[in-house]
Amino acid sequence: MKSLMMQGTQILATGSSVPDSSLSNDQISQIVETSDKWIFTRTGIKERRLLTGSQKSVIDLAVVAALKALDKIAMSALEIDLIILATSSPNDLFGSASQVQAKIKAFNAVAFDLTAACSGFVLAMVTASQFLQSGSYRTILVIGADVLSKWTNWSDRSTCILFGDGAGAIILQSCLKEFNQILGFQLNTNGNHWNHLCLSYEEKINPHPILNVYQGSFKYISMNGKEVYKFAVSQVPLSILKCLHDLNITINDIDWLLLHQANERILTAVADKLSINSNKIIVNLNKYGNTSAASIPLALDEALDQKQISNDDIIVISGFGAGLTWGTVIIQWKC
Repeated sequence: MKSLMMQGTQILATGSSVPDSSLSNDQISQIVETSDKWIFTRTGIKERRLLTGSQKSVIDLAVVAALKALDKIAMSALEIDLIILATSSPNDLFGSASQVQAKIKAFNAVAFDLTAACSGFVLAMVTASQFLQSGSYRTILVIGADVLSKWTNWSDRSTCILFGDGAGAIILQSCLKEFNQILGFQLNTNGNHWNHLCLSYEEKINPHPILNVYQGSFKYISMNGKEVYKFAVSQVPLSILKCLHDLNITINDIDWLLLHQANERILTAVADKLSINSNKIIVNLNKYGNTSAASIPLALDEALDQKQISNDDIIVISGFGAGLTWGTVIIQWKC
């Protein structure tokens, strides 16, 4: 766990975006053999949003989320110095953040993608805080956005019930240490189990006849659900406890637990292991499913809009997923 002791980081605004098109459990049961009861009792999900139509991409959702965050504080996009787009479903493998920069007219900003799947937003927040606290940049837009519907095998009952599309954004700015809101973080990776949750590249059987170069394409999302569950329930509480210990914060000091919205069973199990009351868990996966890098900022933005979060509340945020990667960042909300 690294404490952030240079300049502080403050949160100026949040924003989010989801597609208009929704897909209920009953509708999924017309595609694969399942039912609303089967899905809901195992995941807590009732419906999810899908980005439908031609020529639509993660950029469309990311741009709306970013503009909503800017509008809340009447900030010009020209004030943004850096854009970090956390996504695993870009519309261009070379990177999509530059397209967001152009569409929101943030012409003074550097922009790059960060790929860490469901942990992406946490890693992007930490990365942004390092730039801010070192004095490299003053204002940073962090976006978590994914359209995993484009990479889902809709005939695979074990995965197609889980994922949805969405985007969330947060604007961070450097500040004096006494106004700091990002208290500390804890990040981890275990690449030995990358294949428990992956979207792999598959080569064609035969190489180019002259160059001996193998080409191919990406497959659908593949997941070992039991192993991912065991990983999340065992490692996420340890990450949170280490972060709390190093900051001298107790479990009782936590006002809100905001976990990656993967599965309600995971959320409940992590809270139980930490002896955190279920009424402190921020949950919206029943409406959106697992939106990967978008899930945390989407849930945070909704909780703020619904005025769940109060001044000085301590919020423990944890992301976990493919890699395998997981991480915790602890913030103190300031109105």
